[in-house]
Amino acid sequence: MDRGRLEESFLDLIRRASTVLPPDVVAAMRRGIEAEGGGTSAASSLELMLENANQAKDGKTPICQDTGALLFFVEYGPDFRQKDIEEAARAATVRATELYYLRPNAVDPVTGANSKNNLGDGSPYFHFEQRDEDGLRVRLLLKGGGSENVGAQYKLPDAGLKAGRDLAGVRKCIIDTVYNAQGKGCAPGVVGACIGGDRGSSFACSKQQFLRDLGDKNPDPVLAELEESLAKELNELGIGPSGFGGRTTVLGVKIGRRHRLPACFFVSVSYTCWAYRKAFMTVEGGEVSYDWD
Repeated sequence: MDRGRLEESFLDLIRRASTVLPPDVVAAMRRGIEAEGGGTSAASSLELMLENANQAKDGKTPICQDTGALLFFVEYGPDFRQKDIEEAARAATVRATELYYLRPNAVDPVTGANSKNNLGDGSPYFHFEQRDEDGLRVRLLLKGGGSENVGAQYKLPDAGLKAGRDLAGVRKCIIDTVYNAQGKGCAPGVVGACIGGDRGSSFACSKQQFLRDLGDKNPDPVLAELEESLAKELNELGIGPSGFGGRTTVLGVKIGRRHRLPACFFVSVSYTCWAYRKAFMTVEGGEVSYDWD
């Protein structure tokens, strides 16, 4: 695929991520409305969120004014070069900012200057994996700042939580994160967590959980049970949409794991808001497809 067409494909991927709420998220929101019951403020809040998403899709405008940080997860075959992919994605990011699909969100932490085009050191973020098969698979997350601020990392054992180095301790960490967030982070949100790893790989793993479908089931039966039971417990906290109270505090819980050092036991918890923006693109034989419209 030539550079120009690859750039256009990335531009369309960014537009879709910014303006279209994925079908698994929409379905989870609708289940939340049913759980809340008609006439409640929680149900009304969820209905307004979906109406906002519908208008964004119809008008091809961002679902949220904070279009977030761009996280590209790329799998590429021998018919693609990593350098070409990154250059096309960065060029598309600049154009997407000019077209207002993205808000200028890349700020220099030393000078405070905004690059005004979403490019900068580590912006966008890329995670590359080479594969043997031809073709390209790109998964994009747009991660907002409000939900990013309420994420947390724990080092077990944690005396304050009375959390030990076991799954009961992990459970306490995840509940503590969501409880402390309350309505911040634009609930209802989705929890992505990782057990183990070092500090860096653990947080990266927690964010990769957001690439999963909300309706999937963890292949590890132990983690599958933990995800399901935590989703139930978190929704029983009563925080509800926007923190106004209700039965829908989270839309889902997804947990991964990484082997750890004997001396370390980290639990990393990432949180994303109801405007759970993701878009997936596949390039095979020169043809581009997207997972949803």
